[in-house]
Amino acid sequence: MGKIIAVANQKGGVGKTTTAVNLTASLGMRGQKMLLVDVDPQGNSTSGLGINKRELEYSTYDLLMGSATAEETLLKTQFQNVDILPSNITLAGAEIELVEMQNRAMRLKNALLQLKSRYDFILIDCPPSLGLITLNAFACCDTLLIPIQCEYYALEGLSQLIATLRNVKRLYNSHIEIEGVLLTMYDGRLNLTSQVVAELKKYFPQRIYRTTIPRNVRLSEAPSFGQPAAYYDKASRGAAAYDQLAEEFLQRNYK
Repeated sequence: MGKIIAVANQKGGVGKTTTAVNLTASLGMRGQKMLLVDVDPQGNSTSGLGINKRELEYSTYDLLMGSATAEETLLKTQFQNVDILPSNITLAGAEIELVEMQNRAMRLKNALLQLKSRYDFILIDCPPSLGLITLNAFACCDTLLIPIQCEYYALEGLSQLIATLRNVKRLYNSHIEIEGVLLTMYDGRLNLTSQVVAELKKYFPQRIYRTTIPRNVRLSEAPSFGQPAAYYDKASRGAAAYDQLAEEFLQRNYK
């Protein structure tokens, strides 16, 4: 299948990397061949899958710069059916270097071509910004998965994200669509949560996942052990929520 999905929101702290890592792992456990592409200079998806980002021979920086192929950069993880194109802080310089490069928005797309057919799904963990790295992710993906925190500022910047999406559709990738909107750090007891959900339904009437991701201590702890929640504590609410999301995700994609 080789469907490419960018996990993106330019607002930080919304559970973007948590979603990229845990959805990838949960889909892998369900028998899907998964590739996670870490294009966030913080490299949290990389360390979240137990890889030491300080010891990388090649990273997605080398991929974007053309100094390594996807094959050379690819790492297998210890988790079922999960490979990764890792990242570290060297990627921070790419935003500046890409400005001078030819075909600067299509470099990730070209790099992934040789790998696409090997995987059922490729998830891209984007940086919390709408710069050239995120533009590369949007230019090569089929769909966009947007994690949104259920809090007062959740909708701030959403119109900017949608405007960027429209521009990408017009200039670089006419096929891009929204995969889904995921509500994270969800607490249904709060009035504010209901207000955010109601507002989101105006923006994305058909795209909000039924599954919501709760605040969960085990979800927060798992990355420091280099494991997705399903491996760190399969019985936790966080792991169960991402397993449920994986099921809903597959139902949507294989209907």
